[in-house]
Amino acid sequence: MVKEKLWTKNFIIITLTNFLIYIVFYLFMVIVAPYAVDRFDASTGTAGLVSGIFVIGILAGRLGTGRIVEEIGSRKILIAGTIFYVITTVLYLSAVNLSLLIIVRFLHGAAYGIASTATGTIVAQSIPGNRRGEGISYYSMSQILATAIGPFLAITLSRHVAFNIIFLISSVIALFGFGISFFISQPGRKPGRPDEVKNKNKFLVSNFLESSAIPISIIILIVGFTYSAILSFISLYSQQIHLEEAASLFFVVYSITVIISRPFSGRLLDAKGTNFVVYPCLLLFAVGMVLFSQTTHGILLLAAGVLIGLGYGNFLSCGHAISIKGAPSDRLGLATATYYMFLDIGFSLGPYLFGLLIPYAGYRGLYFIMALVIFVTIIVYHFLPRMKKGT
Repeated sequence: MVKEKLWTKNFIIITLTNFLIYIVFYLFMVIVAPYAVDRFDASTGTAGLVSGIFVIGILAGRLGTGRIVEEIGSRKILIAGTIFYVITTVLYLSAVNLSLLIIVRFLHGAAYGIASTATGTIVAQSIPGNRRGEGISYYSMSQILATAIGPFLAITLSRHVAFNIIFLISSVIALFGFGISFFISQPGRKPGRPDEVKNKNKFLVSNFLESSAIPISIIILIVGFTYSAILSFISLYSQQIHLEEAASLFFVVYSITVIISRPFSGRLLDAKGTNFVVYPCLLLFAVGMVLFSQTTHGILLLAAGVLIGLGYGNFLSCGHAISIKGAPSDRLGLATATYYMFLDIGFSLGPYLFGLLIPYAGYRGLYFIMALVIFVTIIVYHFLPRMKKGT
């Protein structure tokens, strides 16, 4: 059988756009909590709220976007979302107190939710059906590169320049993402099923969530919850254990690991089925979190980055591919929004709850508890419906 073309103009440009959106996302995830502490003398709990409110904004953005993206057109939604993203990134410069910072953070999250839902929908519409696992794996490498570059920039720049300079650099990156979004063409769309056309204006759960994507979305909620502990507090954790230099390379090592492994995991998902990839990913993530929690040397911290890259890094893209595999072609945007909404819920709950837990458990205790959560997630995954069919 001849493979359909994967590397089209749309696929390449949307992948680059997604990369730029995610650079800003990951950069801010690392610096916002320390910024709140440094600029406004916020407690760790409040700093966690400032970080986590962003993801509440994402939920608000995705909730509306997932419903209308197929109707209005994913390209129009992307352009609107990226310009909103630029505006809200610039607004950080005007946040002169903690309350304003929280408001800007929420709006920035909503903009990100709109833009990233549009990119996920366009790529789902552009990838051939029989290459979904492989295509999503390559596309999601844009997120992985951003995972390396964003936190690396954040940690490096925060040691040498003022936070306002970081906000300006982030605004330029966001503006570039907006600019290249105009070169994306609208993928072909199929009309909705008659029952959906009839019910689209009713307040139904099916207008906001794709049911076939919910089982795997429950898993990504838990997985995202645990991973947000690393994103939000690695800077403060590395300072406490005196491994700042190694921490600045953590996401670089993580990203290189995922870039090397993801093409294989995507092909294995298409060829061997869901369980062949998911179980090893969750196990490796759990072991990586144990090592991360107990590390005392830079080399061990980077080894944890390798394991977490093999585990979480590959599960994230495979989960996205799984979420759209069972969805009707006219509900790919809704399936994408459902998957990432659940991920966002995990990300939003994490920073605030962890900020409250850290004074009692410490950073090491927090990360060890998260490792146990992942081990339990393997059991949860096993018993969820539709997870054992290899779809």
